[in-house]
Amino acid sequence: MTADDVRFVELDGRVMAALLDGDLTAAEVPLTGYFLTDRARWLWRYRLDQIAADPGNARWMARQAVVDDTLTDGGTVVGHGGFHGPPDESGMVEIGYAIDPAFRRRGYARATLVELLRRAAAEPDVRTVRATISPDNAASLATIAGFGFVEVGEQWDEEDGLELIFERPA
Repeated sequence: MTADDVRFVELDGRVMAALLDGDLTAAEVPLTGYFLTDRARWLWRYRLDQIAADPGNARWMARQAVVDDTLTDGGTVVGHGGFHGPPDESGMVEIGYAIDPAFRRRGYARATLVELLRRAAAEPDVRTVRATISPDNAASLATIAGFGFVEVGEQWDEEDGLELIFERPA
């Protein structure tokens, strides 16, 4: 599995709004029920609010992680990934990604991470990439291992609880 196996397709505001309404047919690529879970709907609402506050931030938000395959014309959506927003004043972006449980343990999270890091490195305003992970999330901790992330602290997230903070140069 390489980053070339995963491509990102923008999950625009129109599609996010449709997903909030339970409509899986609004995207150009078939989506699974994973995109309609309570956690996913919370994310779509949050991202739509961010885009409403500053439409220019949309390009940093959620994208569908698509794997090309021979079974579907447009590929298979295995999850989503993006940044929590544009770079802050110090040039830091935080990554976020999730893989549909039906597609986990196949290397898609790692390939998605590689693509997010590639995208961050291509942005001149990005100097630091951050990942925040629950200390109990062994799979995510293993995914970032070997990518140069260094633990720099911890934080309490109202949605996710205790998170370890990792950073690396873009």
